[in-house]
Amino acid sequence: MTIRRPTSQDLRRLAEANHFEITDSEMAAFEAMIPGLFESYDILEQLPETRTPLRYPSRDAGSRPSPEEDPYNAILRRCTLRGATGGKLSGKRIGLKNNICVAGMPMTCASLMLEDYIPDTDATIVTRMLDEGAEITAILNLDNFAFSGAGDTSAFGPTLNPHNTDYLAGGSSGGSAAGLYYDDIDITIGGDQGGSIRIPASFCGVVGHKPTHGLVPYTGIVGIDNTFDHAGPMARTVYEAALLLEVIAGKDPLDPRQGEVATQPYTEALNGDATGLRIGVVTEGFGMPESDLAVDYRVRQALRVLAEAGATVSDVSIPWHTKARGVVWGLIAEGATGLLHTSGTGRHFEGQYNPGLAHALGHGRRAQANDFPPTVKLVLLIGTYMTEQYNSRMYAKAQNVRRDLRAAYDEALNSFDLLVMPTTPMPAHRNDAGGDPFKVLDHGWDMVNNTGPFDMTGHPAVSVPCGKTAIGLPVGMMLVGRTFDDATVLRAAHAFEQAVDWETL
Repeated sequence: MTIRRPTSQDLRRLAEANHFEITDSEMAAFEAMIPGLFESYDILEQLPETRTPLRYPSRDAGSRPSPEEDPYNAILRRCTLRGATGGKLSGKRIGLKNNICVAGMPMTCASLMLEDYIPDTDATIVTRMLDEGAEITAILNLDNFAFSGAGDTSAFGPTLNPHNTDYLAGGSSGGSAAGLYYDDIDITIGGDQGGSIRIPASFCGVVGHKPTHGLVPYTGIVGIDNTFDHAGPMARTVYEAALLLEVIAGKDPLDPRQGEVATQPYTEALNGDATGLRIGVVTEGFGMPESDLAVDYRVRQALRVLAEAGATVSDVSIPWHTKARGVVWGLIAEGATGLLHTSGTGRHFEGQYNPGLAHALGHGRRAQANDFPPTVKLVLLIGTYMTEQYNSRMYAKAQNVRRDLRAAYDEALNSFDLLVMPTTPMPAHRNDAGGDPFKVLDHGWDMVNNTGPFDMTGHPAVSVPCGKTAIGLPVGMMLVGRTFDDATVLRAAHAFEQAVDWETL
């Protein structure tokens, strides 16, 4: 295919978009140079692109289940993709958030904009799971482009809470949480940029682990910003989450987000014992304006269980925690805008790009941008405004300031092995927005003040269910550890899980 050459009208339009004018003599020079320069693009278009061959090419893309088969609207596609005949995940049935590439299966990010996009490669973590004997059985619902924590912005309908379907499952990985209440899904994968693994885990009463940033490769997964994209396991038990983490963690030469990666034998750390663990209870994580008193109470009860199991529990103040929202929003708005403006590719030297996704997203963004929900529209408006009016100065400052935020948590972690607070300050939201833009926006981000900071600092964090409210909605307790010490985080969560039936607290 010959790449279309820009016309003089194209050049003048592009010049205006870039805030300069073209003189007549410049136009003549540009028009003379462009044909030769674009011959290089013609050469590039003809060059073959090396792709890693699929190790497991036999796959059935399946179809979407009926509402009767999927009462929580958690599943966008039931499918069949079997891996090796043996391994750590042999017999385990895995559900994947639908921002993860699986060759031959539609990947929509829960947006009509991508409803015709079908990847031709598998994400790195998909191959790793298949190599260890997993079977992929479900592609799961999420919030539209992962831009909400509520669970109600998917183009395919809201994901409902298994404990009460009048309430939402949370987001953005809502399907990855609610899907665990089906018998044919054992473990799931979620993604987390502001809390999107831990929020639905908290709302639905499952385990959700956000690994240390860079521990799990993000290759082949649609993200928001390379500097705070995370993928991780969600499960009914801490053991299953740790088992899946053992399989998917580790260095991937194709992932530019990773530096040095230190893995651990995560399941071996799960001895059911909290003896000797020093737990700092972050006072700023409780009693926030949006906090539900019942949530704070249940987490305090859970901390007494950890103390009885051998942990030393004491309060710690980290004033930076209340300022973290400045860093979170400063990075998310322009980070997300930059990724969408580059059609999902971002910019990096090494690593694997996805040309097919770039084309589908770039075309869709121009042709179907009205399909964006209010959450995506507002982020794009603010991100574009801050980029144009402030020349990305605030994004650059947020990147620098987050080192101070990380240092504040690290200082506390010099005295404690773990930091603890409620995962979300409130239980699940009622499914009552009804398309009202203000309600969609208001309850889309009001739960991230405890989860979001640790996406920006990269610390590992797990949400473990620790009780219910008076009306039966789950409460999550979040444990945060030192970077690349995910094993201690999971050990503490497992010790709590073994010490008490969380539904009776």
